[in-house]
Amino acid sequence: MASDIPSISEWLQGRNVFITGGSGFMGKVLIYKLLVSCDHLENIFVLIRKKKDVDPQTRLQCMIKENPLKIIKEKYPEKIEKIKLIQGDTTDEHLALSTADKQRLLKEVSIVFHMAANVKFDLTLKQAITINTLGTKNVINLAKEMEHLQSFIHVSTSYCHCNESVLEEKNYPAPVELEKIIKMVNDTTDDFQKIMTPKILQGLPNTYAFSKALAEDLVQKSGLPAGVARPSIVVASWKEPMPGWIDNMNGPTGLMVGAGKGVIRTVLCNYNYLLNLIPCDMAINAMIGLAWKVGREKPEKPIFMNITSGLENPISWGYAVETGKKYTIMYPFSGLLWYPGGSITTLKFYHWIRVILFHYIPAIFIDIIIFLTGNKPFLIRVHQKVNNGIGLIQYYTTKEWEFRNDRMKKLQLELNSSDREKFFMDTKAISWDSYMLKYILGVRQYCLKDDLSTIPRARKVIRYLYFADWFVKIGLTIFFIWFLFLDKFI
Repeated sequence: MASDIPSISEWLQGRNVFITGGSGFMGKVLIYKLLVSCDHLENIFVLIRKKKDVDPQTRLQCMIKENPLKIIKEKYPEKIEKIKLIQGDTTDEHLALSTADKQRLLKEVSIVFHMAANVKFDLTLKQAITINTLGTKNVINLAKEMEHLQSFIHVSTSYCHCNESVLEEKNYPAPVELEKIIKMVNDTTDDFQKIMTPKILQGLPNTYAFSKALAEDLVQKSGLPAGVARPSIVVASWKEPMPGWIDNMNGPTGLMVGAGKGVIRTVLCNYNYLLNLIPCDMAINAMIGLAWKVGREKPEKPIFMNITSGLENPISWGYAVETGKKYTIMYPFSGLLWYPGGSITTLKFYHWIRVILFHYIPAIFIDIIIFLTGNKPFLIRVHQKVNNGIGLIQYYTTKEWEFRNDRMKKLQLELNSSDREKFFMDTKAISWDSYMLKYILGVRQYCLKDDLSTIPRARKVIRYLYFADWFVKIGLTIFFIWFLFLDKFI
């Protein structure tokens, strides 16, 4: 790389960054990485809205008291001062900004990371469009007024055009015209929208993917110096802020916890299909690198980049399930309901037989016991929620995609040797076995708040459940054999 090309930290020197979605999982990692690796960055303006009667200032202070920002506060307290709160809401046409905050952003910000989104798959069409699509439109409109804008990074998803089997690093036409959708959601009832949603989605599995596809089209037409980052399934960190860090139970993490606690016994899934995971720190490093690339090249049209593990270092659903099972038995979670077991299958009928036998029948039996002891039954309700959640991700567990990620690979080559190490994004370096161990321990410690000191007791519990599991299996086998041959003994 030519010596006159600035490093990432040199390019960011003296610049101000504006982040939406900074209070989310990836937003926290982005703020952490910018503060730790870009010493001479000026300020990070973080847009935070009021949520459940908690004001933005309180939310920011809570963020700083928790990992990963807690680490920075303890090690580099002066860097925390670079985080500047901007009260606002992306769903408001003008982001609900005060006049003073808006003027400051317009005069000082040169880099924007738009990460704010609702990633739930069961949002109504109106909710998804309002938050994910119109929210993007509102942020774009603000960015257009910024006096010194160098780089606008929109965080999308690799799966927003998942009706395609091969996903290129390019713009795809919007499924429909946004104006028509806006008019429809404003002029029709919720019941009508619910009926029409499957037709409107045009083959996409949910309103999340649909709304993100529309948002990408807005960025494409914005005229901004922009990059569209498309991470695949973002999971626990590989290295930073610490190995295995994660703060949510979305996607595979929720499956892991449910199976590890003995609640989930069956999932409709193809054992051999590839599971495209990307650790959150690698995804964030690639996004920062993309911002640097956009800022240097000033492209006339957005640069689309798939941030995926690709075919360079593939991991299958089957391998992930078996490895996860191995480590959840070695390092069991606290509060186990039953011994971790179960399996995945592609046969729908077999899957639903297993749901009835291993989810609902045990839940009914245990709830009866709970009721007879004078307590409130809960397990059937839990399983209904679990099965609904599994149903929402079933589309993704029974299909396979090829993600082209040439731009991500090329970006690594454009970085100098120091930046390649500092902003690591080479997925070939991941050992999935050791990573899954870090992932399990991270989920245990950071999501479930299970301190490592609880492992010895959890191991004792899982040993008891192992024998109980076999006792029940043998007992049921004897019962069914007896039942089948009952007439021969009468």
